[in-house]
Amino acid sequence: MATLDLFSAEPDGVPGQLPPAHARVVALRELLHAYGHAYYVLDAPTVPDAEYDRLFKELQALEALHPEWASPDSPTQRVGGQVLDGFASVRHAVPMLSIRTETDTESTGAQAFDARVRKELELSDEAAPVEYVAELKFDGLAMSLRYEGGVLVQAATRGDGEFGEDVTQNIRTIGQIPLRIGTGAATATAPAATPAVPAVLEVRGEVYMRRDHFEALNERQRARIAAGEKGEKTFVNPRNAAAGAVRQLDPQIAAQRPLSFFAYGLGEVSPPADGGPQPDTLFSTHFAMLQTLKLWGFPVAEHVDIARGASELIAFHQRIGARRDALPFDIDGVVYKVNSLALQQRLGFVTREPRWAVAHKYPAQEQLTTVLAIDVQVGRTGKLTPVAKLAPVFVGGVTVTNATLHNEDEARRKDVRLGDTVVVRRAGDVIPEVVSVLPDKRLPDAQPFTMPRVCPVCQSAAVREEGEADYRCTGGLFCGAQRKQAILHFAQRRAVEVEGLGDKLVEQLVDANVIRNLPDLYRLGLSALASLDRMADKSAQNIVDALEKSKQTTLPRFVFGLGIRHVGEATAKELARHFGTLDGIMGASEEALLGVADVGPIVASSIRTFFDQPHNREVVEQLRACGLTWPEGAPSDAGPKPLAGQTLVITGTLPTLGRDAAKDLIEAAGGKVSGSVSKKTHYVVAGTEAGSKLEKARELGVAVIDEAGLRALLS
Repeated sequence: MATLDLFSAEPDGVPGQLPPAHARVVALRELLHAYGHAYYVLDAPTVPDAEYDRLFKELQALEALHPEWASPDSPTQRVGGQVLDGFASVRHAVPMLSIRTETDTESTGAQAFDARVRKELELSDEAAPVEYVAELKFDGLAMSLRYEGGVLVQAATRGDGEFGEDVTQNIRTIGQIPLRIGTGAATATAPAATPAVPAVLEVRGEVYMRRDHFEALNERQRARIAAGEKGEKTFVNPRNAAAGAVRQLDPQIAAQRPLSFFAYGLGEVSPPADGGPQPDTLFSTHFAMLQTLKLWGFPVAEHVDIARGASELIAFHQRIGARRDALPFDIDGVVYKVNSLALQQRLGFVTREPRWAVAHKYPAQEQLTTVLAIDVQVGRTGKLTPVAKLAPVFVGGVTVTNATLHNEDEARRKDVRLGDTVVVRRAGDVIPEVVSVLPDKRLPDAQPFTMPRVCPVCQSAAVREEGEADYRCTGGLFCGAQRKQAILHFAQRRAVEVEGLGDKLVEQLVDANVIRNLPDLYRLGLSALASLDRMADKSAQNIVDALEKSKQTTLPRFVFGLGIRHVGEATAKELARHFGTLDGIMGASEEALLGVADVGPIVASSIRTFFDQPHNREVVEQLRACGLTWPEGAPSDAGPKPLAGQTLVITGTLPTLGRDAAKDLIEAAGGKVSGSVSKKTHYVVAGTEAGSKLEKARELGVAVIDEAGLRALLS
């Protein structure tokens, strides 16, 4: 982008030259227009925000000193004006008409429109396909922008199509909307062949709010509500938020709302003042008009295609439908328009709708329904989730009867109550959720929702840890909702390790009610296993053998396998080292637990809460009774630590020890197991099929031992 010499103007009195200060104002406006266009429209900033802010403040200061240089197209006019008493009425020179809507499937809707167009144009079946432009149907607020001499002079809502409201002050706050077109920023990258801007140009488009901007706005609103600010509220959806911002009587408030704009059509157009081309010769197609709007500096959605015939319209509808939820803004359908402007004129209008365009909508993503009940579901990990049971409603393409309320805070924030009429939203594969409540339809005796303090499945205590949004059931070893997860966690390789006991088998055993808790696992007989689908006698015997083998474990593995919240492998090892016995861990107070390395207040509270549940202690005792055993020793560091301070690396397959078992033995002896060989490695324990680690050890001169050598070190 070319730079401007901002101080090259001649002194006052030189013919054809501006005074230096005025020249600086003009140059600053040009620069800020260019920077704003790059930032808001092209999404490619050319200067840091701090530089833009510095120049903006300089321009503000100069305009304050010289109000006689005020201009409606100055970037400073975006910050909002005086508070309005109301909106003036505006009569549209060219009515803002609605278009016909199709809600059928992608094939019938597109085919019906194409058939109507071909019939009106009297095209035979053998004639070439009609060329269309396929666009997005934005879920926002229709807007008409009027430019005179290239300067934005008025912005008006659609209203009833003939009369709208003058919202110019609020629309000036939208960075994507150019305040001036035809010179400077708007055409800085345009080719020389860009059509001259007409003397009067009305650009039609949509004001909308991006989803991420909407979420950020609601976050700010929630913070204000929490701070006790009166009159604040959250917004239901981006469209309502955008409409509310546009119709703010205080432009300063509108300026704080993050709005965006897409251009997609024209209203009144008159010839350029210099006698340039007539409006009807500026472009011959709708697509060319959109490209010209881009060259003039207006944002145009990138998802615009030329489609030939019904089949390509169908493909566009399907393609956008598949990507709908990934778009950064809401749409409720697509729009088909005959591309040729000459054919548009031939087709004309019927009543107040153009024959040459149609909106093809997707299934609604929001609908109204009634809350029949509020249940609490318990997930596989013990998380309690309130769920609204709804009167069946068709939304997002499916019939919805349940909608998540996420957690207690969210349910209270939305204040969902039994019998309420609510807005339900479902987008794509997203779980349906309650968006908002209609308070004016609430029953007089409706009571606020309260999260239960006990698990609805097993009646264990439900607790909510500090800093977390969710309540969780503490009966992890007993709760029916967590049964499958508890068994799989306990049987995994890093816990007690029951080889061959995977997801599908656990699912079969639990669903068939063969096992209801962990101890039942060790009571399984060969006949019970063999009776399961696709379970041969040999496979059943392998599971029985694996269960018997898993009874010989270690204290850290057993503690980790219990699935205590926040207790991972490392914490389980520290607990075993510190207390030496399971009874020592189970009986430790929170204060005693805080003395363990790697255990803080949250972990200590979680451990204490787990073992305070009678159900959990009962399961532990039953597991012991089933024969699960492990070596126990003196607490803390009382025992010998022959490998203290030494680092070992295990590579290859050892004759009798699994890698995890060898690691446990080394760590119990005070050693550290590393995954790579270095000069700091003391020993490499090598088994069969040892690879590059063995070679690296030889290169570095690190001592290499086998399993027998390891056992000798341990003893």
